[in-house]
Amino acid sequence: MTRAGVLLDAGPLVALLDRTDAQHPRVKAVAAECAPPFRTCEAVLAEAAHLLSKVDAAAPASLLALGRTGAIEVVLRVEEHWDALERTILKYRDVPASLADACLIRCAEVYQEPRILTFDADFTIYRWSRNRRFEILS
Repeated sequence: MTRAGVLLDAGPLVALLDRTDAQHPRVKAVAAECAPPFRTCEAVLAEAAHLLSKVDAAAPASLLALGRTGAIEVVLRVEEHWDALERTILKYRDVPASLADACLIRCAEVYQEPRILTFDADFTIYRWSRNRRFEILS
């Protein structure tokens, strides 16, 4: 089993909670191999809640319930990282990097964590701590 601390992006989070999502079995299998909690940020939760609400208006509640179990941990407060997040968004403006992406990049830097569960191919482009690559688990 992979040690705790894997970063979690919105797409896999939605797939994990939405059993009708085509990626649900794959994400469930990968998640089962990772020790909880997954690390994420409020921007990812907001994005996932928005996407889940398109499936079912009550679906974002399952996101909150998952957080309450301790399976996910919100580890980054935007207000503590304004400058770093702004630099990251500007650095990757041609990609472009979303706020959620910038927050996950910052999480990697703060926690020295290269592992991320994401469907976003941009994480093959993004670097953290100047030149470190992400280890994409999906």
